[in-house]
Amino acid sequence: MQASFKKYILKFKIPSGTSRGILSEKESWFLIIKDGEKTGVGECSIIRGLSIDLVSDFEQKLKWVCQNIHLEQEELFKQIEAYPSIKFGLEMALRSLSCPNPYILFPSDFTEGKDQIDINGLVWMGNKDFMLSQCHEKVKKGFRHIKFKIGALNFDEELAILKSIREKYSSKDISVRVDANGAFNSNDVLDKLVRLAKFDIHSIEQPIATNQWDEMEKLCINSPIPIALDEELIGVEKREMLLDKIKPQYIILKPSLLGGFSESQKWIEEANKRKIGWWVTSALESNIGLNALCQWTYTLKSKLPQGLGTGQIYTNNFKDCPLAINNGKISYNPEKSKLFNLYI
Repeated sequence: MQASFKKYILKFKIPSGTSRGILSEKESWFLIIKDGEKTGVGECSIIRGLSIDLVSDFEQKLKWVCQNIHLEQEELFKQIEAYPSIKFGLEMALRSLSCPNPYILFPSDFTEGKDQIDINGLVWMGNKDFMLSQCHEKVKKGFRHIKFKIGALNFDEELAILKSIREKYSSKDISVRVDANGAFNSNDVLDKLVRLAKFDIHSIEQPIATNQWDEMEKLCINSPIPIALDEELIGVEKREMLLDKIKPQYIILKPSLLGGFSESQKWIEEANKRKIGWWVTSALESNIGLNALCQWTYTLKSKLPQGLGTGQIYTNNFKDCPLAINNGKISYNPEKSKLFNLYI
């Protein structure tokens, strides 16, 4: 068995705004494992400023994985514990290697084209007209669940945007999620949540920055809007302690940032024990990672809309992807999976 990796820079069609700044490109590394005639492909996807992987040592660690690919899986994963995105890519690549089609990792009614996944449409930060136009376009395309990135503009301006949305679309027409990416200050966040609640918000992701467990616990008790933890989960080993302390209404799972499918499954199990809701969100992976992520997500049978897309935000994503979006749902074309490949 042999392994290698290749770096690839994904280019955004339009620079995309979050409360952490503007994104114009994103790095991914593709781990390729060969065993005789068989090939496995996995994506190691990082988001600078959010992923906990040590970027300065990233390729060195990938080289180590490739040089030691013959080791037992348990030992490999143990040695890359501090690199969640590499764990995700390795887990994906090994599963890909074990499958008849390296791009069908979790066979199901979804990969056979018989079923779809309900998803939310993402509205990126920008000025009022830009955000409103994105929302209207999503609704025209059949989305009934819209997620807004907030926290970078003037708060009153963001409220005005949501007000305009609700004047045109009631909560019966669309559900609205908002994602603050930890942008709000703990001193006035509750007041902001009260003002946001007027617009029938389904949930808010990460209203304040991470590692403020006492403050987040109080918010989950007092907030008029259900709270979903996102960044709060990254790098946390004591899952039970966090969930018992904060008691969120929801958690959000990004396998690239949490260490793969298996690690994300552990969060799901703990959330289910506590009747905490959850959904899966992509972390700006290319079509390679997103393909595996959607297949895995379908097997979880969640009834909530998921945070998945088709990677249409990039100018240089991989073509012939079997994923497609229709009427706010993501589907899979099994015929295209025969053409899909890693061209880098």
